[in-house]
Amino acid sequence: MLTEIYNFFTIEMIYLWINYGVLPMWLALIFFPNSKLNQIFITSVFLPLVFASLYSYIVYQLINMDEDIFNSFSLYLGLNELKDLFSNEFFLLLFWIHFISINLFLGSWVSRDGLKFGIPKFLTGICLVFIYFVGPIGLVIYWFLRIFFAKKINLHE
Repeated sequence: MLTEIYNFFTIEMIYLWINYGVLPMWLALIFFPNSKLNQIFITSVFLPLVFASLYSYIVYQLINMDEDIFNSFSLYLGLNELKDLFSNEFFLLLFWIHFISINLFLGSWVSRDGLKFGIPKFLTGICLVFIYFVGPIGLVIYWFLRIFFAKKINLHE
């Protein structure tokens, strides 16, 4: 049974499950920001535990393959080193999980913050779509909306 599970969770399968798995969560943030399901699955510790488990599994796979995981710090030396690191599909998936989890965390914060300041769901939803596709631009758009609805400028929370 463990062999079947191991054979099922290939790198490609994990990638597909992550991509398909976050789409309903983004739709829930956009269309049902105040739902109980959002509180249970998206804004709680549930998703960080799932992403951390996947992350740990991939690091475990890298260690089993005798990869030098400390060599990954060479990515800070230049774009060529980053490109070389991304040529390994395990490292590429690690960074994709990192990106997806941070992006979803940002989306959940914007969703909750929009409710707190009474920003219409339609406008918050537009910001969430921008955050999904082009994270920092969506955050800046949301920040300007927040200034307008909060009637003050906060440079920190």
